[in-house]
Amino acid sequence: MKKRTPLIKITMVALFAALTAICSWIQIPFVPIPFTMQTFAVFLSLYVLGIEKGFLSVLVYLLLGAAGLPVFSRFQGGIGVLIGATGGYLIGFLLSVLVTGALLRLSRDKIVPVFLSMLAGLLICYVFGTGWFMIFCNTRFESQSLSKAVQATVLPFIIPDAVKIVIAILVGRKIRRASDKYLFNNNIGED
Repeated sequence: MKKRTPLIKITMVALFAALTAICSWIQIPFVPIPFTMQTFAVFLSLYVLGIEKGFLSVLVYLLLGAAGLPVFSRFQGGIGVLIGATGGYLIGFLLSVLVTGALLRLSRDKIVPVFLSMLAGLLICYVFGTGWFMIFCNTRFESQSLSKAVQATVLPFIIPDAVKIVIAILVGRKIRRASDKYLFNNNIGED
């Protein structure tokens, strides 16, 4: 089994990158940012895979999109999406995984600390994405105040994203039990 472990880990990273792409296509159109299931997939991959493999999963997803594959919302791909108005949220996923992963190591897999860790990671994504959105809009369009940007890009998403985090935790616990039993021993936050 030891020789198969790296192949299993690579496969899991690839599967969660693919899941993130699929979840980006599940959307409710909303201007300027659609409601998608990406947040669910990002936090699920982190919770199931741990910080290192979760980070790699998100990185692979972003690299596939940057290469032009239509893995982002609205079936978009290309570097233009990453440097566009919503690109900060996509890049923010990487920062979110790092922060959340570090906090998850302290959570001891207790539900409330896990949820709060993921909320902290989500906040990092919001801060980075909203800052990027403001810079993009201020250089290309009309000037965006912080309050207008937050109203457009954060407030409508707080409750849906919190629900997605809860679902990611519940689903992640089931997947982790199965992966621990059948694939490899995986402790939260460890790689």
